[in-house]
Amino acid sequence: MNKGIHKKLCTADKITYLVFDLILTILFVIVAYPLILIISSSVSSSSAVVTGRVKLLPVEPTLLGYQTVFRTKSVWTGYLNSFYYAVLGTSINLVMTCLAAYPLSRKDLRGRNLIMGLFTFTMFFSGGLIPGFLLVSDLGMMNTVWAMVLPGAISVYNMILARTYFQSSIPVELLEASQIDGCNNTRFILKVVIPLSKPILAVLCLYYAVGHWNSYLNALLYLNDARRYPLQIVLRDILMLTQVDFSESLDTEFLLKQQEIATLMKYSLIIVASLPVLIAYPFVQKYFVKGVMIGSLKG
Repeated sequence: MNKGIHKKLCTADKITYLVFDLILTILFVIVAYPLILIISSSVSSSSAVVTGRVKLLPVEPTLLGYQTVFRTKSVWTGYLNSFYYAVLGTSINLVMTCLAAYPLSRKDLRGRNLIMGLFTFTMFFSGGLIPGFLLVSDLGMMNTVWAMVLPGAISVYNMILARTYFQSSIPVELLEASQIDGCNNTRFILKVVIPLSKPILAVLCLYYAVGHWNSYLNALLYLNDARRYPLQIVLRDILMLTQVDFSESLDTEFLLKQQEIATLMKYSLIIVASLPVLIAYPFVQKYFVKGVMIGSLKG
């Protein structure tokens, strides 16, 4: 009797694992196919890409797209600008988030529920696009680097995540022991809280850095100098080159050639623009998983 039940359970487990493996395989194909298609398109000939002959593997392999990308000055300028905005913006984000999250994690802070309510209110209600534009303009930040990093200096969601981590992972006894030894709050944050918060800081760093790297709307609204454009705006300009109206010009051959190069360059630039995030993620992956799991223990 027991052997029959054991065999039946083993068979059921095998079926369950088989179903899960099949579902995961389907999901993997759904996610991987667009990525493989983009990579294949970036190293295929422009005519093969435009005519839709690239289905999975590269057709007529060439590195013309990457050569064009690296020879384009605006791409390098946008790349450096995006890197600068990401580093500066993420630094400001981490400082502002910690300065808000740690005090709100302390139970001895008077009125912390009211302050937390005000922060939460901004997650659901905001002034809107036009008031935000007017504010940035009145502060004299138009067409400056500050327009790219200050309007989103703190994310309330990330602040709540950091506050939850501080509450669940930084024992009160550490604060009491440090106060007995004469440690003030500033030193406690720098010497104790920050070193013990590497997992959540890595998560926040990844969130903020990716957000800045992919930033598009702020640059579109607040920047009008091409020398300050981030990479995403450069990519938009290249995408616009692919929208050619052949009815407005008699030189159809020239326009077609320009469209082919722009299309090929588009796929190459997508790969180049994604590289920093793809390179950085493996280094913070272990902190990412740990930080999210620990930070989600308490609400």
